[in-house]
Amino acid sequence: MPGYNNSFRVMVNKEISDHVKSWKFIIIVALILLTTFASIYSILNLIKNNAGAINQGNNFLFLKLFTATTGSMPNFMTLISFLGPILGIALGFDLVNSEQNKGTISRVLAQPIPRDYFITSKFVAAISLVFLLIFSIGFLVMGAGLISIGLPPTLGEFLRIFIFLFLSGVYIAFWLNLGILFSIIFKQSATSALASLAVWLFFTVFYSMLVNITARAIAANPFALRSLTAALSRLSPNYLYNELTTILLTPSIRSLGGLSFEQLQGAIPSTLSLDQSLILVWPHFTALIAASLICFAVSYLSFMRKEVRA
Repeated sequence: MPGYNNSFRVMVNKEISDHVKSWKFIIIVALILLTTFASIYSILNLIKNNAGAINQGNNFLFLKLFTATTGSMPNFMTLISFLGPILGIALGFDLVNSEQNKGTISRVLAQPIPRDYFITSKFVAAISLVFLLIFSIGFLVMGAGLISIGLPPTLGEFLRIFIFLFLSGVYIAFWLNLGILFSIIFKQSATSALASLAVWLFFTVFYSMLVNITARAIAANPFALRSLTAALSRLSPNYLYNELTTILLTPSIRSLGGLSFEQLQGAIPSTLSLDQSLILVWPHFTALIAASLICFAVSYLSFMRKEVRA
């Protein structure tokens, strides 16, 4: 077992090295960094220009670094929602079929190591880079806010941001595993890339249209329409992630759906504590992690059953 563990560690390090040296990784990381810095710069200017109207104790100032927008640039949360899947797909769409096309997969599997080390090492290397990148950018944003604003985040704000960064990594892991799955199914890297991007584009653009059409055809009243639309929308990982992170980073949101007039009467305006926000989005949290694990499990089983020829 010690020899096997050492072999697995060597394979993971080799995969990380290959990713870091690849142009696709460098380009996507540069794109994420540039858009993030532009977004944070505009938000910091907005906060400075409205410093007199901001009360840090009531407005969760550090959370606004991730959720506020000037209109000219999307906020950090939106950037991760849009660019995160592209990062995951880019890291996963050619992990297996490129090795097969180069003929290296048969030589690796001919070595005295467990077969699943091949696919597992690739996943561990890619997901390690994803979490390292997401947390590095997140802490850079907090550092820039701390230097510019001069006020540290509260413990509650820090924990909310930490959980948000973790969930962002899980969200990207879903798209990474989807890319790996298509790289196992299809022999050509271009085909697996197009298939992965097609799924992402479907959930990003077309799924909401289909949900609206379906809900309007089925629902009998406005309340049923709203409930059905929300239920169908939550089948999309994009919507699930956006709703989860919005509630997590916006403590003033107290419910998943709209409130009726009767519910609003007598309600006291307040914010939710961290544990209350987590209770509210716990089903989203569980579903997002389950989707990522299921996608990896399908990829794992597909590879273990795949016939590899020299």
